[in-house]
Amino acid sequence: MHTPTAQEPELCRSCWLRITQGEVELNQSSAHEGEWRWQLGAAVACGVLGVAGWLSPQPGLALGCNLAAYLAGSWFAAGETWEKLREKQLDVHFLMLAVASGAAAIGEWSEGVVLLFLFSFAGALEHYAMERTQREIRSLIDTAPKTASLILSDGSQVEVPVGQLRPGHLLRLLPGALFPVDGELVAGETAVDESTLTGEATPVEKRTGDAVLAGTVNGWGMVEVRVTRLAEESALQRIIRLIRDAQRQKAPSQRFTDRFGSGYTLGVLGLTAVMFLVWWLVAGREPFAAGGPRPSAFYQAMTLLVVASPCALVLSVPSAILAAIAAGARRGILFRGGVAVEQLAEIELVAMDKTGTLTTGELKVESVESFPPGRETEVAELAYALERLSTHPLARAVTHYGKQNRLAERELVAFVSVTGCGLQAETGGVPVRLGKRSWVLEVAGDGSAPRAGAAGAPGEEALFSEVWVASAGLLGRMRLRDEVRPESRAVVEALHVRGLRTIVLTGDRAEAAAFLQQTLAVQEVRAELKPEEKLSYIVELSRSGRHAAMIGDGINDAPSLAAAHVGVAMGARGADAALEQADLVLMHDRLENFLQAYDLSVAARRIIRQNVAISLGVITVLMGFALAGRIPLTLGVLGHEGSTLLVVLNSLRLLAGGVPAGSVKTKRG
Repeated sequence: MHTPTAQEPELCRSCWLRITQGEVELNQSSAHEGEWRWQLGAAVACGVLGVAGWLSPQPGLALGCNLAAYLAGSWFAAGETWEKLREKQLDVHFLMLAVASGAAAIGEWSEGVVLLFLFSFAGALEHYAMERTQREIRSLIDTAPKTASLILSDGSQVEVPVGQLRPGHLLRLLPGALFPVDGELVAGETAVDESTLTGEATPVEKRTGDAVLAGTVNGWGMVEVRVTRLAEESALQRIIRLIRDAQRQKAPSQRFTDRFGSGYTLGVLGLTAVMFLVWWLVAGREPFAAGGPRPSAFYQAMTLLVVASPCALVLSVPSAILAAIAAGARRGILFRGGVAVEQLAEIELVAMDKTGTLTTGELKVESVESFPPGRETEVAELAYALERLSTHPLARAVTHYGKQNRLAERELVAFVSVTGCGLQAETGGVPVRLGKRSWVLEVAGDGSAPRAGAAGAPGEEALFSEVWVASAGLLGRMRLRDEVRPESRAVVEALHVRGLRTIVLTGDRAEAAAFLQQTLAVQEVRAELKPEEKLSYIVELSRSGRHAAMIGDGINDAPSLAAAHVGVAMGARGADAALEQADLVLMHDRLENFLQAYDLSVAARRIIRQNVAISLGVITVLMGFALAGRIPLTLGVLGHEGSTLLVVLNSLRLLAGGVPAGSVKTKRG
């Protein structure tokens, strides 16, 4: 490990810029934070001034109040319209201003004020909804520390920007401090509040050798941490990037509503012009006169222009999608775009990897045995000395055990890795072997060696792994186990209640897979699969028209995640390849979050359908009445803006209460 001097390290400007780029983007959006309050104030002012103008007995005062109401109600819409016109585009803001101007031109000031009041009020509510979704990301940004306490070679400390930290650097954290980067605990014990990443309020105990994540809070102990990842590669930064990318991606339903842009606006303007001529030249109505037994042609044209504006339709999908993404992020569920939000509700089958998904994926040393008994510490020290030089999953477990139990670090020479067998070296001039039982016993002999495996529940020994150690006059073994997640059975049963079929796809032995099927009650298990065989199964499902979600965490799962209808990656510490291919990320290995994600997807899909039905239904009905000349402008305004408010409020239910009651559907067949 390179230990920096007081003058080191140099600032890596490119890394720091990449880290802060996301903050710049969010700061641009946060520059508009609270804008909805100004819009709401302008809407209220518009309404109050409009009422004052309507009640005023003096024409001059009434005109002044109405002009002021128009100014307040159109201020933000005019800004939006000007920006669009500079881009040579037209949108609903232009339509609303055109209608308000038309109403004023024929003396219908009060109806123009009603339109501007409701439109500006709906705009304020829309910006409030969008700000709440951005707040979830900013809360993560705010938890990221900007500096860290770096331990120098002489034992002193210096505060440095997190962008200067490199793997191997040593940090010291006091109780209550935020971990600035991902790292490994090398000294001290503590409990860590990981609620910013997982939503779990209970602190997680950490000992020497345990991993800690950026943005989490050190509880009660002073600890030293060795940096394992650059700041830009931390779990926290990956979460931020995933959420930001998700907000940029559009769902199929949103692409449908995006069609109602400039083309639709021009179409509505053209229809309005045609109908004005029809009402004037064919139906014989007065072109511009206000009042009279029948509304003027221009009045009816303005009414048609209002009710045909697709405000509610344009907001119906993105408001629900963004609310669902934000609601999920709050619970440690990262939807990578609107497509994932919609498609997860379509699945019929859930395929799961075993290791790291239904099991913890972290092997733990269950026991250490020596033959003859009484030399267990020596066996553990020899295993620790050899496994420190290996990257095998068994080695990681043994190394973690050695660090936590502060085992002596023996010096080795003549280290050799024997493919398919194990490791061998010399310590103190004595040869040592570690690996498979049969290979180790070639040196130690098998007179006192017990059989492999251990007694337990039928089939349970299939979940155990063993590593054997032999040296002069000493034989021993360490037994390791990959624990089944305590929540796995409850999750599988809950999936069945929702009408989803479950299957385990694993490369593990058939005995381990069979025990898992019996323990968790999954409906189907396929064992001893290579990555390409997992992929073939998922592709076969897709070709047969069956929508499947694939849950995994490793590099070998990445192809299957990409091919599935919805790919689901486990945990902030999952393989980068799996995270890149996944449509959905379950933070911090919380399998039960998949149930919340599914329920949230079902609720969001239902709300999207409700919103589209409401908006299209209102437009259709109001346009029918407007074309027939049987609806006043005021009622058209109320119907149009009322549907917009209803759509936004309906979407906000996902943020306000998570998953609406009754949103979980049960599939049949």
